[in-house]
Amino acid sequence: MTVTVETLEKLERKMTLTLPVAVIQAEINSRLKRLARTVKMDGFRPGKVPMNVVAQRYGYSVQHEVMNDKVGEAFANAANEAKLRVAGQPRITEKDAAPQGEMAFDAVFEVYPEVKLADLSGAAVEKLSTEVTDAAIDKTLEILRKQRRTFSLRPQSGAAQIGDRVSVDFEGKIDGEPFSGGKAEGFQFILGDGQMLREFEEATAGMKAGESKTFPLAFPADYHGKDVAGKTADFMVTVHKIEEAHLPEVNAALAKVLGIDDASVEGLRADIRKNLEREVKFRLLSRNKQAAMDALLTRAELDCPKSAVQTEVARLIEGARADLKQRGVKDAEKAPIPEEIFRPQAERRVRLGLAVAELVRSHDLQAKPEQIKAHIDELAASYEKPSDVVRWYYGDSDRMAEVQAIVLENNVTDFILSQATVSTKIVSFDELMGQS
Repeated sequence: MTVTVETLEKLERKMTLTLPVAVIQAEINSRLKRLARTVKMDGFRPGKVPMNVVAQRYGYSVQHEVMNDKVGEAFANAANEAKLRVAGQPRITEKDAAPQGEMAFDAVFEVYPEVKLADLSGAAVEKLSTEVTDAAIDKTLEILRKQRRTFSLRPQSGAAQIGDRVSVDFEGKIDGEPFSGGKAEGFQFILGDGQMLREFEEATAGMKAGESKTFPLAFPADYHGKDVAGKTADFMVTVHKIEEAHLPEVNAALAKVLGIDDASVEGLRADIRKNLEREVKFRLLSRNKQAAMDALLTRAELDCPKSAVQTEVARLIEGARADLKQRGVKDAEKAPIPEEIFRPQAERRVRLGLAVAELVRSHDLQAKPEQIKAHIDELAASYEKPSDVVRWYYGDSDRMAEVQAIVLENNVTDFILSQATVSTKIVSFDELMGQS
């Protein structure tokens, strides 16, 4: 086999392969003979089908299979000998002209680029920092209390207040016509929990059991119900029952119900602080990792392989369709999703992956076994039986690969932060957690 490699542009290459016809034909004959020993055809006993009959029936498919295998094998060997790092799959076409007794093919493909990383001290990174305050613990306590609230019937003369659970009938009409989902009987919701649109809650607050009210409600333009989005409906609501909420007191009994080992208020607050600090640590790690990766990209010089980007685009589209399917969208797998929506994200991922790989290679930042173990132990610490969680991770190669990837990213992040020009920005707990 002879090979020539030609540079087309930037990362694109063309390789010409030649293969002896005799080698290809010999492999075709060998596979047809093996097939003849097992193939079943009407009118013949197994293993007794004449070769010419087998060749007539299966010759084309076997030839196609052999050509794919032999050319693919030849390409892989040639690329390896030429020390080419091939990105994506080659586009292989047969050439019309070839030397006597040979077949010739052109393989057009891309190679991975050379990645040049500038000195990271020239990269600026804004690192976030957050403290778990007593106010954050208080807020979490309120959420825990709400999750365990009970309700009792409010006196007949009492008006509905924020926090009450109300049972109502309602019917909405647009231009005098009912619409799908606009009517319900005996519907329950808690005022202030955001289950209903704000205008609906505001209209219901202050009403008493047995009262009815009509009010206008403007649906937001981005409302999930497309038939009513951006339109104004007239609603009639009748309140049947109002129940006031009772939150458990913050005491040793609540700590015990929540399964705190130290069943005291102090033990409860300490446990909440520990959990919040763990969550804050992971959130900060994620945000700071993003900032570090952004900084790395500013110091990376490389050409982006189109084939790798296209593969990533396809993966993102597949993920989007899977998400639509999970949401119950009909024929989600056929949903028309323009590739251009995901191209910038795909290009960033490919560029970042190549830059990270170069940084890992040049500074030996691979995940070490002890780092992987420490990360799994930390993940398991928040569970009731950490040892079971540890076994769960170590018992599956895919889960271990995910952990290994996370640890590697952490190593890269730490290295970038150790080299870059870092400024620290203190943000509030609520800002970090995305709370209002």
